[in-house]
Amino acid sequence: MARVLTIILNYRTAAMTLEAAEAALREMEGIEGELVIVDNDSGDGSFETLQQGVAQKGWAETDKKVRVLQSGRNGGFGAGMNFGIRAGMSDGTTPDFYYILNSDAFPDDGAIRHLLDYLERHPKVGFAGSYIHGPEQDTHVTAFRFPGVLSELEGAIRFGPVTRMLADHVVPLPVPDQSGAVDWLAGASMMMRAGVLDEIGLFDETFFLYFEETDLCRRAALAGWPTHYVVESRVTHIGSVSTGMKAWDRIPEYWLNSRWHYFVKNHGRAYAALATLAHVAGGLFYRLRSLLQRRGLVDPPHFLRHLIAHDLKALFAAPGARGGKPGGKAALREGKS
Repeated sequence: MARVLTIILNYRTAAMTLEAAEAALREMEGIEGELVIVDNDSGDGSFETLQQGVAQKGWAETDKKVRVLQSGRNGGFGAGMNFGIRAGMSDGTTPDFYYILNSDAFPDDGAIRHLLDYLERHPKVGFAGSYIHGPEQDTHVTAFRFPGVLSELEGAIRFGPVTRMLADHVVPLPVPDQSGAVDWLAGASMMMRAGVLDEIGLFDETFFLYFEETDLCRRAALAGWPTHYVVESRVTHIGSVSTGMKAWDRIPEYWLNSRWHYFVKNHGRAYAALATLAHVAGGLFYRLRSLLQRRGLVDPPHFLRHLIAHDLKALFAAPGARGGKPGGKAALREGKS
């Protein structure tokens, strides 16, 4: 029987993390596996709260095999998940599959079983992710194409004729109505084949937050392991509880760092610069049209200015240098999308 290690990453959302763990444990009934909660150095008592919660619920007993681990550093989403992956099973062995779940995501009936069954039926698929919806059953867009120069132009210009012309480059995919291959999936609920991670490596910890799933799925695809969206697996996701993404008044430095690193790592510095030029061109056109139509902008304030300044600095920085450490109110939040 295949074994599954479920990993939930916590950062200052202990109560909600325990709710997510309870939902995950319910859906792991009948599946051989364990659950690990990783606290990403919350520093607010979350680790102790999680330990107490697990003990009070009796989850630490042998049959449940729930562990609460302290990562010891706020290294980002990928680093926290890697910590849980490296922890492995409680007996020191490696599971067959890893299932990563956001702390603000709650598997619906059969959600985990559907992902496991799908990967067992499709041995050439590397990763499988769930259909994600909100508490009001509103569908979340979590399936995407890999980004590129033309997708940067299309995403920034926000102009119907351009979007239709570049339809094959639009990053967000229409929500699939049947299970099948996509380029990459948001990591709110994703099951990963352990053998694939052994082959391609774990999350790139240079990404503090955002683009880490994009990069991981791209590495898997290049190694011949596609990512599939599984419509039968449904998960309720509150979304952006820890990131504060919906209320950003400035684009965080870590988002800019991650975007630049993704393009440089996968396509080179010249391509990354071209992608930024495409985004700036589209953004300027969008701003001119918004001004003429007297419509407000949907970007965070001064987004284009911050993007240009960041990427110019990164372009002329020494190779391998990172653009700055995240901090302040925009520091790590693990539950994203």
